[in-house]
Amino acid sequence: MAAYEAVIGLEVHVQLATASKLFCSCPTTFGQPANANVCEVCSGMPGALPVPNRQAVHFAALVGLATNCAINTRSIFARKNYFYPDLPSGYQISQFELPICEHGHLEVDVDGRRKRVGITRIHMENDAGKNIHAQGENLSYVDLNRAGTPLVEIVSEPDMRSAAEAVAYLKALYNIVTYLGVCDGNMEEGSFRCDANVSLRPVGTEPFGTRTELKNLNSFRNVQRAIEYEIARQQDVLDDGDKVVQETRLYDAVKNTTASMRSKEEAHDYRYFPDPDILPIDITEEEMTRWRAEMPELPQVRVTRFVAMAGLPEAEAEVLVQSKGLADFFEAAAAKADPKKVANFVLGPLLRECNARGLSAADPAAWAMKPEALAELVRLVDGGTISAKIANDIFGDIFEQGVMPEAYVKEKGLVQISDTSALEAAVDEVIAANPAEVEAYRGGKTKLISFFVGQIMRATKGKANPALVNELLAKKL
Repeated sequence: MAAYEAVIGLEVHVQLATASKLFCSCPTTFGQPANANVCEVCSGMPGALPVPNRQAVHFAALVGLATNCAINTRSIFARKNYFYPDLPSGYQISQFELPICEHGHLEVDVDGRRKRVGITRIHMENDAGKNIHAQGENLSYVDLNRAGTPLVEIVSEPDMRSAAEAVAYLKALYNIVTYLGVCDGNMEEGSFRCDANVSLRPVGTEPFGTRTELKNLNSFRNVQRAIEYEIARQQDVLDDGDKVVQETRLYDAVKNTTASMRSKEEAHDYRYFPDPDILPIDITEEEMTRWRAEMPELPQVRVTRFVAMAGLPEAEAEVLVQSKGLADFFEAAAAKADPKKVANFVLGPLLRECNARGLSAADPAAWAMKPEALAELVRLVDGGTISAKIANDIFGDIFEQGVMPEAYVKEKGLVQISDTSALEAAVDEVIAANPAEVEAYRGGKTKLISFFVGQIMRATKGKANPALVNELLAKKL
């Protein structure tokens, strides 16, 4: 069998978080009754004139700035002609020859390697509607609520060579657009989705093979599995001496297979031409200066800063910045307590509680716990008021109830015992009750110290000061 190399490029569709659609004032609210958010413009009525949404232009430019693109201060909308029931005008308004952003790149980490992925272009376009195929009926319905919703399409260079690289790039884009606040990132609702172009070529050769396009992948897991399946499928085709057909394929997540949808179109099939109803989009220098100034700290920069601030491994810092909400929560708590210890609580008990309660780690606003409570919990452990074990044991209650830890531990009688005389009595009792272990310890089995500590912690219901217990045991043994 020949050895093949995969060549992968992604076309990522990002729904912009504007209040209204791209060319009309209809709201973009998700989940409304069918065809509730529709007017003459987004339903494609003849003679209705589109008016570009300036906020969408602003958001598109921010995405370009964050991905190292050149921003074209003049861009042009074009008509992309194709016919679907959910596209009533018979064309999509997109950008072709002169998009808003071009020639960018992102750098991502994959298995300890730094990978640079080029970005060919970022263009604006309006979304199509949605076809609904009725279960048990020989009928299909069209819902135009989504028609006209503003999108940017981020088109990568074919620089990725594995599904892992594609997912790493996609996650980096996801973090960027959610950090910028230009997309809500809801993949289930289609706010962030991608098409993957996949081809194979013999290892060591330059020409690209025939590609297939995998449409509308709406989760990182599906992207990974769909690309892996398609690579294996194309390899089987080539090993059998057949040719890969250029086509668009759909991924079935249940069966983990791809199936042919239609032959793949090229740009000339869409018969692009400038939209005569929309003037060129001009961006002033004043706008560019203002937009550059409002750029937030991006995820990779934040990773570097968290590594320096808290002495964290880069992998842990990347978990903390996986969402802006989680990173903001950590940083607010770390401003009032030891950052490294705050990070340990966030990465351990806090994420555990989110998972157990079905809460999003990206949405601290939905938690009862506030950053000040986490910082206070860390300070209680540092000050010897409670042990780390007790802090871990009560974390679920603190998280769920939103109470301040100091008041909680005093109310529950959980303050750590640091009185030497009180602990000496407990130490003496444990030593007296375990003569065989004492003899073994004194005979050289010093690891038994943990046994004695455990007995004392059990006797004091976990409230004994561990450092003082160890000190007293070492002296008396």
